[in-house]
Amino acid sequence: MQNVIPVTEDLFYVGGSYRRQSLFENIYPIPRGVSYNSYLLLDEKTALFDTVDPSVADLFFENVEHALGGRTLDYLIVHHMEPDHSATFFRLIQTYPSVTVVTSAKAAQMMENFFPYENGNVKIVKEGDVLALGKHSLTFLGAPMVHWPEVLFSFDTASGVLFSADAFGTFGALGGSVFADEVDFFEEFLPDARRYYFNIVGKYGVQVQNALKKASALPIAMICPLHGPVWRKDLGRFLSLYDVWSKYLPERKGAAIFCGTIHGHMGNAADILASSVAERGVPVKVYDVSQTELSELVAEAFRYSHVVFVSATYNNGIFLPMEQLLADLAEHNFQNRSYALVEGGSWAPQAGGLMKEAVSGWKNMTAIGEKVTVLSSVKEKDAAALRALGAMIAEDILR
Repeated sequence: MQNVIPVTEDLFYVGGSYRRQSLFENIYPIPRGVSYNSYLLLDEKTALFDTVDPSVADLFFENVEHALGGRTLDYLIVHHMEPDHSATFFRLIQTYPSVTVVTSAKAAQMMENFFPYENGNVKIVKEGDVLALGKHSLTFLGAPMVHWPEVLFSFDTASGVLFSADAFGTFGALGGSVFADEVDFFEEFLPDARRYYFNIVGKYGVQVQNALKKASALPIAMICPLHGPVWRKDLGRFLSLYDVWSKYLPERKGAAIFCGTIHGHMGNAADILASSVAERGVPVKVYDVSQTELSELVAEAFRYSHVVFVSATYNNGIFLPMEQLLADLAEHNFQNRSYALVEGGSWAPQAGGLMKEAVSGWKNMTAIGEKVTVLSSVKEKDAAALRALGAMIAEDILR
């Protein structure tokens, strides 16, 4: 049964939420589900903004048919060709064969790669082009690598609505309302929004900054992303977070301690270190890299100003979950942080040197103190060194 939701008097939400999917992009856990957003504008000409993932396809087609109310679908605006937004594209143009597809040149090429759609009814647009629909006109903005190269934004000059593709999106299914101001977004959605940004979009901070500069020149009244709630109030607060995130700056001053422990001894070391930081009034959190999901670890590393990597040596290398975390941080352009290292081992501790080698390839990383080495288990001299390192980290944060 259709579930069309009004966004404005003539713009309608025709997407849907899916709660039974366990992984997004077959890698990122989404225990709260995800929404696949699409919007339909009814003017002299009708325009559909993107399609959806197959998981909500049947609802989507019911929604579009109901919202059109017997009218023709004139335009399909394709902002982004990733399959969670385009997998139902071919079914859509078979259902509405007279529709004109409006998209970027790169997206048009991708259509032919994904679907048998050569020589289709496609209108290519680029930065600054305008599509008149009647009362509404869409101005297109290029947003390459946010987070694919073909991405467009479109801005409705009549209503101030920005259709932002994957930018400003978040994990998490919608429940009842589609508006961020009708849920407790910063309590319910912010951790998922942070995790979505850093794992999906975060590698491309420079490109996000370029998109933000373009957006700042527009009188935006509402943002309609392809995942998560629609923004119509308090936009500045979320935009300011995007600005911080895309500059690779910490969201808060504090220490995140990432611990790779096999038999618990490095966990003991991490807790002693954390206690030394905390007793000086500094926010600190400890994460077991074997027990905490990788995408959350990545998001939390970007969240804090200071990071500590505590790892046992494993097969003459870094403990494998820690090695994976370091590789993922490098992949997402982790930078602009202060860091410290703690290694463990029983006969040939090597994790610290290998972690230092990994971190040395990151931009603007500042080491605090010397690495602390724990042989087998924490002794009094090790505890003293850990407490001293904690004091140095706290002092640096409070500076």
